[in-house]
Amino acid sequence: MEYTRFLDCLAADHDRLRAVVGTDADAPVPTCPGWTVADLTRHVGGVYLHKTAAMRDGAEPEPWPPAEFADEPPTALLDRGYAALRAEFAARAPEDPAATWYGPDQSVGFWIRRMAQETVVHRIDAELATGRPVTAVPDDLAVDGIDEVLKVFAAYAVAEWGDYFTGILDGSPGRTFLVRAGDEAAWRVRTGPGEFTVTDGAGDGTADVRLSGSPESVLRSLWNRAGEGGDGDVRVEGAPEAVAELRRCLVVATQ
Repeated sequence: MEYTRFLDCLAADHDRLRAVVGTDADAPVPTCPGWTVADLTRHVGGVYLHKTAAMRDGAEPEPWPPAEFADEPPTALLDRGYAALRAEFAARAPEDPAATWYGPDQSVGFWIRRMAQETVVHRIDAELATGRPVTAVPDDLAVDGIDEVLKVFAAYAVAEWGDYFTGILDGSPGRTFLVRAGDEAAWRVRTGPGEFTVTDGAGDGTADVRLSGSPESVLRSLWNRAGEGGDGDVRVEGAPEAVAELRRCLVVATQ
């Protein structure tokens, strides 16, 4: 995706999120156990401000969040955070350097992509929490989000912070997973002790587990955002213990 496209998606999902979170601040968020809509709103505003500071100051701020955020109305924090984030993006080029937690990409472009994906996931959270219809996720954004969660989150986390995954992967016999999104996009995942690797394409089509569906449904399934209706049109084939291995890795990688 082009960075201009990410920014357009970010704007659309922020606007939808902002409209929804102002309606029922006390509603529980089923996809974020223990959170209310107010907590979700405060989280997203804080994330926007955190990434703004990372670009502005050249380092991710710690500790975070500042204590005074708790005294600010959640929607005010979200508004302030979004305005600051968009201003920072407007002042920089995607290739400009920026501090990120992902070693291979230390650029503003990383945060443009990440904030578009962060926002669409939390927009879905807000819609599920308030009982609103979930707005469709564009196919290109959903395919990119699947690529991001598999490679940038899971594969990178296992490679860099493998200790967090020992209880999941150390007993793995070595498995392959084929993830398909729509008619064209596909990824092959290989797991094993200390291993979570991702390659593009379906390869020879063989796998221990096959997970397929529309881009939006697969994205929501991998992020555990399917909602009460389950995984919708996502088709999962494979042994339950193998499917659980993939899902447990994703939960740890994205927490």
